[in-house]
Amino acid sequence: MCDEHMIESVFEPPGAHRARPCKPAEARRAVERAVAERCRITHTPCDTDALSDALLVASELTTNAILHGGGVTDFQVDIDGPGVRVSVSDRSDALPVTVPRTDPHGRMRHGGHGWPIVCRLARDVRVSDLPAGGKRITAVVPLS
Repeated sequence: MCDEHMIESVFEPPGAHRARPCKPAEARRAVERAVAERCRITHTPCDTDALSDALLVASELTTNAILHGGGVTDFQVDIDGPGVRVSVSDRSDALPVTVPRTDPHGRMRHGGHGWPIVCRLARDVRVSDLPAGGKRITAVVPLS
């Protein structure tokens, strides 16, 4: 179950809030709304391939926070110039890692693809420690 927490979009009036995404699908919808609003306001077409990349990054960061970080404690999405910035916070101080594709016995591992996907699709990825514990991962995905 999710703790109550609110997010703000840079395209909404001050004080307008939405509940923090608890599932990857909710994170994807928040990114879709922010990008669609940016395209509407700027009268520019949305690059569907770039949007797909941003949706995948949001989904992977949210999934990793749920599976490995003790749950999503904060989520923010906004437009950062020519890109979309997605920040996901969780309870864990552990840094993300890339795991080998095979285990010590040479068998293929399941999972372990999320972090490499985020690093490949985002132009800027930062991991920050949070003062009360846990971490925030921020990724900026180009929109063109």
